[in-house]
Amino acid sequence: MTDFAATKAMFDLPEDVIYLDGNSLGPLPLAASDRVSDMMVKEWGQMLITGWNKAGWMGLPTGLGDRIGRLIGAETGTVVTGDTLSIKVYQAVASALELCRDRKVVLSDNGNFPSDLYMVDGLLRSLGPDYELRVVAPEDVAANITDDVAVLMLTEVDYRSGRIHDMKALTELAHANGTVTVWDLAHSAGAIPVDLSGCNADFAVGCTYKYLNGGPGAPAFIYVAPRLTDRARPALSGWLGHEAPFAFDLDYRPGSGIERMRVGTPPILQMTALSAAMDIWDMADMADVRAKSIDLTELFIARVEGTCPELELASPRDPQQRGSQVSFRFTEGYAAMQALIARGVIGDFRAPDIMRFGFTPLYIDARDVERAVEILADIMQNRLWDAPEFKVRQRVT
Repeated sequence: MTDFAATKAMFDLPEDVIYLDGNSLGPLPLAASDRVSDMMVKEWGQMLITGWNKAGWMGLPTGLGDRIGRLIGAETGTVVTGDTLSIKVYQAVASALELCRDRKVVLSDNGNFPSDLYMVDGLLRSLGPDYELRVVAPEDVAANITDDVAVLMLTEVDYRSGRIHDMKALTELAHANGTVTVWDLAHSAGAIPVDLSGCNADFAVGCTYKYLNGGPGAPAFIYVAPRLTDRARPALSGWLGHEAPFAFDLDYRPGSGIERMRVGTPPILQMTALSAAMDIWDMADMADVRAKSIDLTELFIARVEGTCPELELASPRDPQQRGSQVSFRFTEGYAAMQALIARGVIGDFRAPDIMRFGFTPLYIDARDVERAVEILADIMQNRLWDAPEFKVRQRVT
């Protein structure tokens, strides 16, 4: 069984803070500071450019990819890290479209993260006027997987409500229709058990700065099913995805397997911090994490509904249909969240009225939940949110 007391002790969290925003940015692993400092002094400082070979920097993208792969049900050698999530979305959808050249539609839903939709819209505009991004309500996705759809692109866990798409069922339906799937795991990896292999998913992407605790700007990852790795053409033909990058050929030849999905130079400092976070994840079993997450979110919902009647649950009530977050609606949700943050309980706000709380059992326990609700109830019952300083919108909400 996962020792959550041990993992909690491995994070650097202020004593007076209850951190319920790991679904947006994970906290600092204690070991990360020394790990990065050590890398800078002993590797970058002493080895200089020879660190690419001596310190194994060039192998970090695939090494970290395999460690992430364990958490998302991916086969060994099918995940690589690097670049940003937006780049990986573009890369995956472009490759998926090329596998279905006779179709022109990408299907998604309006619960998807807007950035994913922006990237696909930009890609399709570049490809020409015959291409279409078709966006439907989440509950209407299955009915809209028609014979003109080339790619189904969905975020498995809705970033606002935490609602979960049925990856296996929708992938099966897509494949029966000749449609290629791209799954965004930004709110899944490290939050819920994922089985990419068992679901027969085609492509998946995700970030490492949320539940995986890789730090601000931590690299993204991409998964390509083994049956597709040597067929998928990387539209972003970066030099590190080349078959022989240091041959410096003028003609691009994609590398073998998942290596071809590398694009630019890997961010070694960020990957070093991520490696420290993955040391903690190596101690965790996702079934244990999920069970504890459900316990915490169920406790939070019960306590909030019992003390804060002004708040309306915006997440699915059934825990099996909900990720590792809970969202409540409140017309003055922004101000209420700012008041809560001022009291040391950190969540976040998503327009127009969503107060969002993330639960990561690696460092959050039942005592944290009870105390957080006590503070929230005080703010709501005494209208402490109704102060001018809490209504000034900051750049990041």
